[in-house]
Amino acid sequence: MLEYLLMVASQVGTVFLMMAVGFLLAKGGKLDRAGIPQLTNLLLNAVLPCMLVDALQIERSPELLGAMGYAALLAFGLYVIYCLLTAPLFPRKPQATGKALRFGVLYGNVGFMGIPLVQMVLGDDAMIFGIITLMVFNLFNWSQGVLLMGGKEQVSLKQAVVNPGILGVLTGLVLFLCGVTLPPMVGNAVSFLGSMNTPLAMVIIGAQMAMADWKATFRDRGILCAAALKLVAMPLLTALLLYPIHPEPDLYCTLVILAAVPTASITAMFAQRYSQDVTRSAQLVTLSTLCSVLTLPCFAVLAAVLSGNA
Repeated sequence: MLEYLLMVASQVGTVFLMMAVGFLLAKGGKLDRAGIPQLTNLLLNAVLPCMLVDALQIERSPELLGAMGYAALLAFGLYVIYCLLTAPLFPRKPQATGKALRFGVLYGNVGFMGIPLVQMVLGDDAMIFGIITLMVFNLFNWSQGVLLMGGKEQVSLKQAVVNPGILGVLTGLVLFLCGVTLPPMVGNAVSFLGSMNTPLAMVIIGAQMAMADWKATFRDRGILCAAALKLVAMPLLTALLLYPIHPEPDLYCTLVILAAVPTASITAMFAQRYSQDVTRSAQLVTLSTLCSVLTLPCFAVLAAVLSGNA
């Protein structure tokens, strides 16, 4: 178990070293506020979809299809429970702040940080479970999440379906279900672009952290409470809910790790778009990302022990 803890801690440390590159670039003036949105657009619109498509370029089988369906069912059920439990949180906060904090507790950095970590810790075989969970995450994030942040604003079909994450998953699923393998030239290009997901995402997060107001972040009890709920309560709840079901070890570990990732960076983007508390959203993303260096290895080990994967 100690060896597994050290291995996970090493992988998390690797992730944070890549974040440090973005942090130092931003602090040194080599990456400014104008550059971060451009890198984010590159990641969302090209790199992430390519990573999703490439991950689904695998040989299908009845057993794999069954495992994917089971993973989707578990992930969907978990997000329903998450939505119900987070709904009454932060009732005394101003509406704009309460919405932002609830969103930050509910939605973690599954695509940018969770999927790379699952691949690094559990290997390529577990990536399919991460991709399925990411698909469910996107469905909830772009529907319930938009409703949460936008209030009475209606969610259009375009908002809920036409986004890079969903389109990447759907494209990959269609190719996978039809048994289509991309030609080598195209497949290699997609694979090379997709391989940028981890380093580019970590550099962006590191740059965002460099621009945060750390003193204000650590003084805000609401942010501290939200970070604790996201990093401790959510993965612990996930581990306990799944334990009696006994899913296969890789699936169990994937779902717990993805529940333990810090607040999604899109929290601040949605807060900006729907006129909620942008400042506290960004502070929650920063604080939870920093603290996850301690909590993520612990929950990865807990999941491995409970699933018998250690």
